[in-house]
Amino acid sequence: METEGIKSFKTLKEDLIKNRWRILTGLAALLVVDVLQLLIPRVVKHAIDDLTSGDIASHGLLLYATQILILAFGIGGFRYVWRYLLLGASRRMEKALRDRFFLHLQTLSPSYFSRTKIGDLMAHAINDIESVRMAMALGLVFVVDTIILGILTLFFMVYIHPLLTLYAVLPMPLITVITLFFSRTIHKRYEALQKTFSQLTERVRESIAGIRVVKAYVQEEAERDKLSRVSQDYIKKNVGITRIWGMFFPILLFLSNLSMAIVLYLGGKLTILQSISTGDFVAFMSYLGMLAWPMMALGWAINMIQRGAASMGRINRILGEAPEIFDAPQVIATGSMKGRIEIRGLTVSSGNGEDPLLEDIHLDIHQGERVVIVGRTGAGKTVLCHLLVRMMESPEGSIFFDGIEIHCFPLKRLRGEIGYVPQETFLFSDTIRENIAFGKPGATLEEIEEAARIAQIHDEVMGFPAGLDTVIGEKGITLSGGQRQRVAIARAVLMNPPVFVLDDGLSSVDIQTEERILDGLERFLRGKTSILVTHRIAPLRKADRIVVLEKGRVAEAGDHEALLSRGGIYAKLYREREMEEELERER
Repeated sequence: METEGIKSFKTLKEDLIKNRWRILTGLAALLVVDVLQLLIPRVVKHAIDDLTSGDIASHGLLLYATQILILAFGIGGFRYVWRYLLLGASRRMEKALRDRFFLHLQTLSPSYFSRTKIGDLMAHAINDIESVRMAMALGLVFVVDTIILGILTLFFMVYIHPLLTLYAVLPMPLITVITLFFSRTIHKRYEALQKTFSQLTERVRESIAGIRVVKAYVQEEAERDKLSRVSQDYIKKNVGITRIWGMFFPILLFLSNLSMAIVLYLGGKLTILQSISTGDFVAFMSYLGMLAWPMMALGWAINMIQRGAASMGRINRILGEAPEIFDAPQVIATGSMKGRIEIRGLTVSSGNGEDPLLEDIHLDIHQGERVVIVGRTGAGKTVLCHLLVRMMESPEGSIFFDGIEIHCFPLKRLRGEIGYVPQETFLFSDTIRENIAFGKPGATLEEIEEAARIAQIHDEVMGFPAGLDTVIGEKGITLSGGQRQRVAIARAVLMNPPVFVLDDGLSSVDIQTEERILDGLERFLRGKTSILVTHRIAPLRKADRIVVLEKGRVAEAGDHEALLSRGGIYAKLYREREMEEELERER
């Protein structure tokens, strides 16, 4: 087994220490099982010698049979103990590793998930962690069993006849050479297999997630062919490993049988010459058969540990990913956020040499002020929202809340003080009640219903057979686009934050519903600072201030009437949208 592969398990050091007593007790029980197994050939040896000499009665045979039965009960009992403790410890370590993996994923920045396939992460969370568990469970058992049973078996064989034992183990050094060769090959191929499994998982996930688009464009056959190609590659790599692995065991068995042939010839001659008794010969053959198991177990152990090491290495690479957005050393704890937001010379680059996403933005938003941000697609509106909740990182000294630089706020507290409704609405496959209460799990029924009323979704939800307990499909697919947006708004409203950021969260509702939502929000937003990104007209008339973004810069700012009178970008955008909404009403 390669050193680098074994080093990858260092991540589990704390889990091994935590479960050390279970593991040590389980290994002790395994040792007892091995010793008891080795005593049975000794009982058989004495029985055969007595039978050969003819100096034994039926009660003597019954005594030998009773001894074997007691040993068998002991083997069964202690085998249960080691399986319960060692396999149980591996399950606990599996849970701890999966929890750590999942919690680490939650610390990573959104940009990580934009460049990483979900199917790949699913393969890590399921297949890789399962491989690690197998290495920690059966892999560990096989290695220890190989050492204990192998050494003790050799001890008993040497006790019977040292020279015959030497002849019997002559083929065994070849096992070490063969094992080293096969372990390196299996390790490399299994890493490639795991990567293909990730691709297969992602292909299935994406095809199912986009099943409506696939059906709409009649691409079922094309998607099947894509999956078939990836699946064929996965099978090919699996068969490649099986081909190598299939050569390993026959070689081990050949060497084992070669030892048995040697012992049968030489041991048989020694028995004829009465250098050893018939019972010793039978016991020696039994021990040689037992020695074949450690040889085979070594192969199994190498396979499992190499697979586990490859998987652990992949998991370690993810655990080694550092979040781009994290709590800075200078975080401070202050009272509740009031709601004043200052943006000073904010410039954010895309990092690919193109024009900045935002450039030299200066804004001073007062506590309780209602600001609406407008602009054409790509003007930087969503980027600004992401920066305010630190889904993207802003330069030091460019964004302040209540006079405190944004990086001085702990991330959890900053996001807990901002009710954020993103442009892309996401709902979980759960009840509507749980989706609304997602940001405030302990919310009462009255609070949830009030938030639903403000978002203008309460009456529609109550019309469902199960009401708030209606289970919605994946990503809320059983709801309309407008209903999903209103559930997302209710989720943010329930948090009752001092700052409310709504990134085009009314785009999927009709004009009449939009006006009702705005009326509900009118009361809710009193005294709160709110930033609304919109392409609709209704929010504009209710805004204290409108900010127009154009190519990442503030092109205009002011109230609705003042901006209209200027006849600039805002006036043009307003008239375009006014005409679109007139046509929408007529339809």
